[in-house]
Order: sequence, then C-alpha cells, then structure tokens
Amino acid sequence: MSWHVAALTLDNLDELPKRCRRCVFWELSEHLGKQATEFGSTELEKEAWVSEVLLEWGSCGRIVHMGGVPAGYVMYAPPSAVPRAAEMPTGPVSADAVLLTTMQVVPEFSGEGLGRMLAQAVARDLTRRGVKAIEVFGEQRPGSEPGCLVPADFLRGVGFKTIRPHPRWPRLRMELRSAITWKEDVEAALEELLGSITIPLQPADPVGEVPSPASSRVCDPLSAC
Repeated sequence: MSWHVAALTLDNLDELPKRCRRCVFWELSEHLGKQATEFGSTELEKEAWVSEVLLEWGSCGRIVHMGGVPAGYVMYAPPSAVPRAAEMPTGPVSADAVLLTTMQVVPEFSGEGLGRMLAQAVARDLTRRGVKAIEVFGEQRPGSEPGCLVPADFLRGVGFKTIRPHPRWPRLRMELRSAITWKEDVEAALEELLGSITIPLQPADPVGEVPSPASSRVCDPLSAC
C-alpha cells in the first residue's frame, strides 16, 4: 500500500481526527483553554495557533497517509509557542530543543510502524533546520484510549531518553546528532515494511476518528484524553 508524509498546513488541518482537531490542550493555557471550550471556539483557536506558528516559525507538524487516507499525525513547535508546557511539572523545556507536543496513529493503522515513521519525519525536518534536540513530555501510565501525551515507553523505543523523571509525566529528549545515524536504516526498513502490508480501510470515515465523546473539550493530562 502506498504511503507518504505531508507537512501539516491550514489546508490539511481538517484531516486530523475530529477529537484532536478540537483539542487545544497544548495550544492554550489551562485557563484560556477552558474559556475556549465554554464558548465553543476550540477549532478556531487551533486553526489560529497553527497559522501563527507557520508564519513565525515554519512547519509544525506532519500527517502520514496510507493509500491516500490520513493514518496518523505529529505536531511540534518551539516551547515558547506552547503555553501548556510551562504548566507541566517536569518543565521547562531546554532552550536548545523543540517540543514535540502530540502524536497519534489512527487505531486501524496501529502496529504498522507509523509512529516510528512520524518520529523520524520530525527528526529529519528539525535536523535540516539546525535544531539540536527534540524534547517531549511523555505519559508514563497511558490509558486505554490515546491522550494528548505520547506514551513514554514508545518514546524510549524510538530513541528518546529520560532527562527528568516523573511517576506520570517524565520529560524525554532526543539529540538530533544521534538521530542522523539511524535515519537511513529506519527509512529503508519502513519502506520495505509498508510496501508489503495490506490494511483494510474504513469507508465510512476516512479520518478514522479515535473513539471519544463528540463534544469539544480541552484534554486533561490527569485522565485519558
């Protein structure tokens, strides 16, 4: 099955799973996020945030497609553009790092290496832009449903190392100098893997929305998002 990774833009922002399209956990402070939820303006706030980061900093995400269908995405930005990062107990993010905020793979495509592909896409993009490292707040005890934080075990499996431990939200880091050394091997392995698999698509909803309540809301790290 054919696949490709595209930069996240305002044109393809609506390809995110609907729950994630409405989520502003990282994009707004807790106080402003609650206000946006009350006024039903989370989608507009998400779009405004992406637009501002694109204009002031550049590409801030990637979407992977399988057979033309959105199968997963990742978002990242300078920590100064991520208000919620200042409220995390294991912050602040290092001055020389870009913050990977969230990563999701549509359940129908899980287990096929797409998370690793997205991590590699971020490393490749930021290495070309001269960034020294990627940091991320991991979820040490992920729930049964995907949340706004990336599982810490997955992050360690793709090359991140814990730099500030925490029983729930450790902060992890990947030095991009080391990421360069395994870039070609990972890309070759993924091309071989993804060229040989066949995954049934969901005709009713090409985005493959992650199961969750349909209402707009701000995710809370204290519970599954």
